[in-house]
Amino acid sequence: MKPVAFDYFDPRTVEETMALLTEHGGDGKLLAGGQSLVPLMNFRLARPSALIDLNGVEELAYIREGEGCLEIGAMTRDRDLEESVLIREKCGLLALASSWIGHTQIRNRSTIGGGAAHNDPAGEIPSALLALDAGILIRNAAGEVREEAAADFFVTYLTTTLEPTDLRMSFRIPVHPPGSGFAVQEFARRSGDFAIAGSMALVTVEGGVCKRASVSLMGVGPTAVRAVRASESLGGAEPTAARIDEAARLAGEEADPDEDIHATAAFRRDLAGRLTRACLTEAFQSAGGSPG
Repeated sequence: MKPVAFDYFDPRTVEETMALLTEHGGDGKLLAGGQSLVPLMNFRLARPSALIDLNGVEELAYIREGEGCLEIGAMTRDRDLEESVLIREKCGLLALASSWIGHTQIRNRSTIGGGAAHNDPAGEIPSALLALDAGILIRNAAGEVREEAAADFFVTYLTTTLEPTDLRMSFRIPVHPPGSGFAVQEFARRSGDFAIAGSMALVTVEGGVCKRASVSLMGVGPTAVRAVRASESLGGAEPTAARIDEAARLAGEEADPDEDIHATAAFRRDLAGRLTRACLTEAFQSAGGSPG
């Protein structure tokens, strides 16, 4: 299959991009890494009349340290997230999560902004942004910039709060506090495939007590799932094996999977719990708070 005919635009600035978005409205699509949009166009599931290529807009690609957070431009490649020394030191979960995305060739092209906007329920970027309590900066056609919490940004399958003339600009991600540990666990049929189910965890331990835990799930709902009950069950207590088992059970209950040709809903729900147990155990061990 090949895409329907479209006009191609190659802006160099955010201002040019916004002007093109305003001109073409819902008929225009932003092209970032193209790892999701181009296949959709080839299968004619997406039929934009105009393609606005962001690859020449250099001001959208950066990684820098802000006050208590990392600021990451929407056109930053997933491979850069994986390899950045700054991200590894300040926000290791994002670097680790990025390393699970597809294969190296895909990560060389795919972007954090594209992964967030595409919002595949089994995608690593939405799940990581939820676990990290990320903020997403978005510019509208009037030139106004708003910040949305990741928890509010993801709506349902392949749908976010972005309007047709919105441009995702950057991400603000809190740095890991001292005593933090993290882990990612996924199950897929083949390496590089989308996860049938997955779990991410970020924990903070102080004096042998879990001060905070954040668990998110992949592949078990219409979007990535923030496992709130599982996360809150660990706060303020020693991270024992029994408490981790309970958090894993709650995570399985918070999963809301569909059934498809790859797995039943019950299998995905059970898998979410098992992966969360392994994920939390690894995270607490890396934080120096091994479960008793």
